[in-house]
Amino acid sequence: MGQTFGTLEPLISLASVFVPKLTVCETCCGGRICTAVTYCFARTVRGCSWVALAVCLTVAMIADAQSSTQDRWLERDTQVRGYWIDPSTGLMWAGKDNNGKDVSWQKAMKYCRDLRLAGYSDWRLATIDELQGIYDESAEAPGLAGKHNDVATTWHVKGNLFLTGLQWSSTRENDDRGHPSGYAWRFDFNNGRRFKDQLGYFTFKRALCVRRSGE
Repeated sequence: MGQTFGTLEPLISLASVFVPKLTVCETCCGGRICTAVTYCFARTVRGCSWVALAVCLTVAMIADAQSSTQDRWLERDTQVRGYWIDPSTGLMWAGKDNNGKDVSWQKAMKYCRDLRLAGYSDWRLATIDELQGIYDESAEAPGLAGKHNDVATTWHVKGNLFLTGLQWSSTRENDDRGHPSGYAWRFDFNNGRRFKDQLGYFTFKRALCVRRSGE
């Protein structure tokens, strides 16, 4: 005879940690084993045995681990493919910035407009929020730094993107009247901070391009 809903609450709570990425299962009980698990527990747990619910939890944990492993492999292959698709946003990122060349904001915008990569021509310079979204303090992506791009370093960026400097964004700073000013925002993947610079500044400034995948 299955356990009651109340006695299964601890296991349900534990399961909810692992299941958000998975699809909805049909049932966890009734003699059938689910093929995927999400928040189906509250609907199907009444009358379930500990064994049936434990099987569902195991399936969820394995699937979540497989998903994480797949994401890591995709990051490692970024430089081979030349791009990386962020699974959390669907954005496709160029695998590297503009190859260590100093660029002003205008030239950064042009570089991305002219980029032809992976069969696509609709690349654009990323917004400041998009750049912020791929910052990860725990990431250690190899890249370059220094006046002549001769210093090996690591940047805190997702996707194993190869960076060589501070990244311009397409986001302009507005003046008091709400009109675009002579400043734009750029992002530092070393400390995770955003700054604004004059559009004509170019020293150590780079262009990192992005597009919406699936379009």
